[in-house]
Amino acid sequence: MSHEARVYHKFHARPTEFEGHRYASKKEAQYAQELGLRKRAGEVLFWLEQVLFRLPGSTIHRVDFMEFWTDGTVHFVEVKGFDTPMGKMKRKMVEAEYPIEIEVV
Repeated sequence: MSHEARVYHKFHARPTEFEGHRYASKKEAQYAQELGLRKRAGEVLFWLEQVLFRLPGSTIHRVDFMEFWTDGTVHFVEVKGFDTPMGKMKRKMVEAEYPIEIEVV
């Protein structure tokens, strides 16, 4: 790929592939790898990625991971290298609209 054709993320995150999936950053791919280890250890049943939440005003917010643990709990996790004020605001909006809590790692 030529230098001109490359797409750069505004926070210099590098898309990374892991087990056939493409992640927005190395940190996100590493977190998915950790979830895979937790699944093999019997702690996590499965997880969903890029879960969409609709908010008022035609706004949407995607949570990186929705994790289903063997103890019956469900965790909502966002993997952040840099957390922006807009991201914080949208998380608060999701938590106000839905009965969930979003964890940032």
